Amino acid sequence: METSLIFFPKLNMCESKEKTFFKLIHGSGKEETSKEAKIRAKEKRNRLSLLVQKPEFHEETHSNRSGHLAKETRVSPEEAVIWGESFDKLLSHKDGLETFTRFLKTEFSEENIEFWIACEDFKKSKDPQQIILKAKAIYEKFIRNDAPQEVNLDFHTKEIITKSITQPTLHSFDAAQSRVYQLMEQDSYTRFLKSDIYLDLREGRPQRPTNLRRRSRSFTCTEFQDVKSDVAIWL
Repeated sequence: METSLIFFPKLNMCESKEKTFFKLIHGSGKEETSKEAKIRAKEKRNRLSLLVQKPEFHEETHSNRSGHLAKETRVSPEEAVIWGESFDKLLSHKDGLETFTRFLKTEFSEENIEFWIACEDFKKSKDPQQIILKAKAIYEKFIRNDAPQEVNLDFHTKEIITKSITQPTLHSFDAAQSRVYQLMEQDSYTRFLKSDIYLDLREGRPQRPTNLRRRSRSFTCTEFQDVKSDVAIWL
């Protein structure tokens, strides 16, 4: 009985694997580049946002891990009464500003007062480079679409800021700041005067713990240890 032998061409398995691996690596290059670009952009936005963080608010937020704020406030009833005379008098008083900020946190709208404070600080800038860096930081944190603490502004106002952000001036955020100020004065301030936070101070009653908002995304010192030097340079 004759046996037929069938010969198959020799397969170079190593070469095939190498080619496949080569294609996988180089074929996904664009995707990896895109991911790296997004990560770098995100880190840049985060570094900018740190520039406008106020130390007093940073300490207040992170020193109360339980999500409550029970701060001793030495405000006399007479001082609290003055806060009720006008929104300007409330904001011009340090304790009034802090108390109003606490109230806004209970309403999940503290970005409004933090934006206003950032604008006040921005207008005191003198160095041209500092003006550019702070303007970009405010834009990234409060103005751009999907910003971490985006404030409620109309399309026209946001568009003007977006177009001028590459060459900002000390008046770049005037319209936006005025708009946010009006919103707080006409809406939040009215409710603040009726809140337990304010009435307790006005009547001289002990301050009660205030439930704070828990953000789904917060910036921590540990997360940005690698960019600490950059922030130091900006400041």
